[in-house]
Amino acid sequence: MKIQRVHSLDFPALERKLSFSGLDSWMNFVSDIYHYKIHRYAVSEDSHPLAALALVEIEHPIFGHYLTTAPFGSYGGFAFETAAARGLLLDEARRLAEDIKAEYISIRFDEGASSPPDHWSQDPAYFTYRIDLPSNSDELLKTFSSDHRNHIRKSIRKGFEIRFGHLELLDDIYEVLAQSMHELGSPYHSKTYLRKMAEHLGGTLEFAVLYTAEGKIAGGGVFIYQGDTVFNLHANILWHTRSAYAGEFLYWSVIERAIQKGLKTFDLGRSLIGSGNEVFKMKWAPRRQNLAYWHWLAPGQELPALNQKNPKFQLAIAIWKRLPAFIVRPLGPFLIRGLA
Repeated sequence: MKIQRVHSLDFPALERKLSFSGLDSWMNFVSDIYHYKIHRYAVSEDSHPLAALALVEIEHPIFGHYLTTAPFGSYGGFAFETAAARGLLLDEARRLAEDIKAEYISIRFDEGASSPPDHWSQDPAYFTYRIDLPSNSDELLKTFSSDHRNHIRKSIRKGFEIRFGHLELLDDIYEVLAQSMHELGSPYHSKTYLRKMAEHLGGTLEFAVLYTAEGKIAGGGVFIYQGDTVFNLHANILWHTRSAYAGEFLYWSVIERAIQKGLKTFDLGRSLIGSGNEVFKMKWAPRRQNLAYWHWLAPGQELPALNQKNPKFQLAIAIWKRLPAFIVRPLGPFLIRGLA
C-alpha cells in the first residue's frame, strides 16, 4: 500500500462512502467561496484505490485553525476499504495538522458503530435520519403515526405551493434561509454562497421554495442528489407557518418528488441528539444512524463543541435573534465561514 497527496478524488468505487460533501465538486465549491485550502489524500495498492480523505483547512479569528472533512455538510470526505488503509490516512492527517500547527482535526463520516484508534476520540453528538422510499407514497404514509398522517393531510389543505428549480429560485431560497436562520439565532451564508454552490454542483442540486396560498414565502430547502439518494442539506420554514404544518408539506413534497424520480433513500440530514429537529425528523419513521465524529487534538486543546447546545453560545444566540437583518446578513457569512 502507498499513500499520496492527490489533486482529485475521482474514485467511483469510493464515491458513495465519500458522500457528496467529500467529492471534488463540493470541496472545490468551498475553496472557491471561502478560499480555504483543500488537502486530498489517497491510499492505493496495485493501482486499486483503497481509501481517500479530503480535508479543508479552516483559519478563522474566532473559531480557530483546524482541519475538517465535509465542510458545511453532515458527513463525508473519508472512505476506506481496510483498517490498514484507514490508519495510513489518519496518520497522514495528524502529520499535516502538526505541520500546519492546527488546533484539531474533525473527521465526520458514516460509520458511527466503529471505534476510533488511539489518540483519536469520538464525539457522539449527531445522528442522520434516512427514509427508505417505496415505489409509491401511499405505502410510506401507512408507516407513519395517525397524528403525523393527519398533519400531512392538513398541510395539503392549506393551499401551499412548492416550486423546485435551480438558479431561477436563487433570490427566494436565499431569502427564506437567511430569514429562518435569523429566527433560529444562527448566522447564515451570503447569496453568493448559494449561487456558487448551484454552479459547482449543477444538476445534482435542486432548490425548493414553499409559498403560502397568498404567494408569500413560507419555507424552502437545498437538496442534493447522489446515486439513488436525495440529501437534505438545508430545510427550513418560517416561524409563522409552523402552525399550518408547512414543514410537513415541504418534506412530503420532497418525498413524493424523490419517489417519482425512482430514488431509494431520503437522507434527512444530521441533527443534534435530543434536539427539536430530531423530534421532527423521527415523525417520518426513519432509520436513525449514529455518525462518527472523530477528533484529534493538539496538546492543550479541548474537544470543540461548535453547535447550539454549547452553553457558551446561548447568550450569543439570544442576542442574534434580536438584531436587525441589516446587521446579521452582512455579518453572518464572516461568522459561519468558521463553523465548517
